[in-house]
Amino acid sequence: MAKKATKKKTARSSKVEAAEELAATAKKSILKPDGTGEIDDVAAVKKLNEARDSIVAELRKTIVGMDQAIDEVLIAIFSRGHGLLEGVPGLAKTLLVSSIAKTLSLSFKRIQFTPDLMPSDITGSELLQDDPETRERKFMFTKGPIFSNMVLADEINRTPPKTQAALLEAMQEKIVSAGGDDYVLDAPFFVLATQNPLEQEGTYALPEAQLDRFMFKIHVSYPSQQEEIDIMRSVTGSGGGTPEQVIGKEDILALQDLVTRVPVADHIFQYVAALVRATRPAEENAPGFVKDFVSWGCGPRACLNLITGAKARAILRGRFGASLEDVQALAGPVLRHRMGLNFAAQAEGVDADHVIGRLLEEIPSDKELYEKEAASA
Repeated sequence: MAKKATKKKTARSSKVEAAEELAATAKKSILKPDGTGEIDDVAAVKKLNEARDSIVAELRKTIVGMDQAIDEVLIAIFSRGHGLLEGVPGLAKTLLVSSIAKTLSLSFKRIQFTPDLMPSDITGSELLQDDPETRERKFMFTKGPIFSNMVLADEINRTPPKTQAALLEAMQEKIVSAGGDDYVLDAPFFVLATQNPLEQEGTYALPEAQLDRFMFKIHVSYPSQQEEIDIMRSVTGSGGGTPEQVIGKEDILALQDLVTRVPVADHIFQYVAALVRATRPAEENAPGFVKDFVSWGCGPRACLNLITGAKARAILRGRFGASLEDVQALAGPVLRHRMGLNFAAQAEGVDADHVIGRLLEEIPSDKELYEKEAASA
């Protein structure tokens, strides 16, 4: 019993130390040049908007198009979230993630998920090694690729669920447990995964518990005709160069803190609650098409991600305040992987995006309506 208590205390101490280091790192950001610990939020929003433009400009050296995907990945990063990019092979999903890592100057590791990948290949393993101090042979933990600021889980649905589940604790708790000890991951920490559509041969559906850990499911579609021509010119020619660093770890941590301070009006909270609850077929006020096509709806984490994502989207556009338009723009990537469709939906060709689109049309967004409901409650 005493041994277990000691380990728990060690884990808690590690969390405290990590939090203190995180706060100290954030204070070094260029957003706090006076060293007082205070920051002008309005000025910080302007700097974030400028940083976004610079990041996109650097990404344009290697990436053609993909405007929406780039925007949603950046929102997820500044919201402390994780992103799942889905698209057929050959759409530059991997190149997009690696290019973003370069512009943010973070430690980066890529894990190629294959059918024979083991959980220890991700988290690390204990190996029998010689202790350099005592000269004794003992088991020592060797960290895996998960110990990086940004982890690319490439083709995550090519590996069985047992290995996919190895990411769960790291994504949610920012901790890896191995050999009876807890290892705290360095902040900031992001998992950006890519997957091929499930109808592709040799794929495994991600478990619902792991899907829910991803803030966004980002669709990467085919390029337009002009974009495809630009890709051919760039790849077969001299190319546009290599992306360079725009911001670093300290800036990202400070900007993540800034997102938490963005104000949200009461009627937006009420709208988000109404929208998410409408995805649940068991709800009394759920629309008829939801009861017809949806087996289960979105949980409370969808509400949290919609609000946080709306805050980040607002400041990336130079506004210090989330709006209904921010929420509606992110409804698709936040909700589409959190609801289960039944056989009737599949038979009629109805997908999650279709259901979300109809919900956005039917759920009222009138500010005065929500204010009246709040007053009468």
